Amino acid sequence: MPQFVQMAVAQGIAAISINRPELHNAFNEVVIAELTEAMNSASQSQDVRVVVLRGEGKSFCAGADVNWMKRMIDYSYEENVADATAMADMLAAIRKCQKPVIARVHGAAIGGGVGLTAACDMAVAVKSALFCLSEVKLGILPAVISPYVMEKMGPGPMRRYALTAEKFDAAEAHRLGLVSHVVEDEAQLDAWIAATAKAIMDNGPEALAACKRVLADVQEQQTSAGKQQLTVERISKQRVTPEGQDGLKSFLEKRKPNWIQ
Repeated sequence: MPQFVQMAVAQGIAAISINRPELHNAFNEVVIAELTEAMNSASQSQDVRVVVLRGEGKSFCAGADVNWMKRMIDYSYEENVADATAMADMLAAIRKCQKPVIARVHGAAIGGGVGLTAACDMAVAVKSALFCLSEVKLGILPAVISPYVMEKMGPGPMRRYALTAEKFDAAEAHRLGLVSHVVEDEAQLDAWIAATAKAIMDNGPEALAACKRVLADVQEQQTSAGKQQLTVERISKQRVTPEGQDGLKSFLEKRKPNWIQ
């Protein structure tokens, strides 16, 4: 039975909740392991079409747990490598999840909480949410989260906020691309998520998974020729799948595709 991370599935939506409200959902090695497992489970489940990552209580995620950080002080280099690798695997599990992942952000998103937000495919934040890349204040680095945060915010803004550790609000997070949308209150968070989940579930489930893979793989290609070969192969492969065939036929026949019940 998970200690800090719960998953509930209803009507195709998996709500994955970090449940440490007394600590503003700060994570430690247990949270990291449980969140990784939950994301992998949602990715493989036939009952899940969309994943929502959320935090219970007043905050989304306040980064690293103080008690966990205290234990880190005595870690060897090798132990730190193992610890950081587990966190990197957690972020990769979010990004590589075969289902679209939405971050539901309220309250504080600090340090690793910014990383969680960035690793998701999209994020919606309440207007009052606050973000901070706080690591340098502690004499450490936002290193493991940096590929995801830089992808969303861009290198210039990442450099500024990583070096100053300034707090920034949801409007700035939206301007920079860290979050997709900003709403007034938590009720509107859930309304936006419901509408976005409905839009996602109108799309082909296999196509969504393949789309996530090709977007990730294109980024790793270094040459134009490599990108061309990759994208040509992927679209050609998807067109001849049963889902691709049904989707194209349903459009021409003016009917709903088979994945819409």
